[in-house]
Amino acid sequence: MDFEKEWNLETALQIVQHPTVDSRTWAEAVEWLLRYGPPEIREILLQASGHATRECFPELKPEGFTDQGEPCYKIDNLARALNISEEEAARLIAEKEQKHATRLLFANEETRKIQ
Repeated sequence: MDFEKEWNLETALQIVQHPTVDSRTWAEAVEWLLRYGPPEIREILLQASGHATRECFPELKPEGFTDQGEPCYKIDNLARALNISEEEAARLIAEKEQKHATRLLFANEETRKIQ
């Protein structure tokens, strides 16, 4: 089933706000909101995600940014921070790319460097 059609805004927001929802369902609702939610909700979630990344993985620093301003990380640094192999990290990213019909891996020359 198409991920976009699995959810709607009302359901995703109810799940995110539910006090006892399981973590997998909560994460899927957040993922849906990040992909298909209104811009103001996406912005709030992206800010929260950036804050959580800095707090939980202080050693993980972006190496550059996409044209849309999204941070880009080296796959070896992601794998190390998550305590998984580079192959596993690449596999997980490929699954997300396929699930959302979007591109998540970029070559160094495709990103804007941090000054």
